Amino acid sequence: MRDRPVTLAAIIGAHGVAGEVRLKLFGEGAGALKRYRAFNDSALTVTAMRDDGKGGAIARFVEVADRTAAEKLRGTALTVPRSSLPPLAEGEYYHADLLGLPAVSTEGEALGECVGVENFGAGDVIEIRKADGKTFMVPMKPQAVPEWTDERIVIEAAWVE
Repeated sequence: MRDRPVTLAAIIGAHGVAGEVRLKLFGEGAGALKRYRAFNDSALTVTAMRDDGKGGAIARFVEVADRTAAEKLRGTALTVPRSSLPPLAEGEYYHADLLGLPAVSTEGEALGECVGVENFGAGDVIEIRKADGKTFMVPMKPQAVPEWTDERIVIEAAWVE
């Protein structure tokens, strides 16, 4: 397992005048984010966090004393080490674990690298960038992606463009 920083949220602006910030969440909601007390290698320490009722969250950090300081953080990604994320059940994955992995076909052909994981409502779709710079997408379903490990993603040859 690679222990690189994983982005869980981003600060999108100030909230009020006391230094709170509004967060855009990239995970399962404010409840899942509350388990972390510090972000960005402990540069930001959480003192309070709550759901904003709109799919985001409102947070207060020890290091942010007022609205001016909160506004300066706009655009800051909130990260935690990959090792701090909860363990996964069989067949589950974190998007961050797939990004950057080499992709090969079931016939052994090198296909490229995973550069994106999207979800348009019917399940995850991975984006593979080939050596020529072109990309193609494959649904993250067993019939299209029969195997993935920490080392590579295997794509059924029939799904390769």
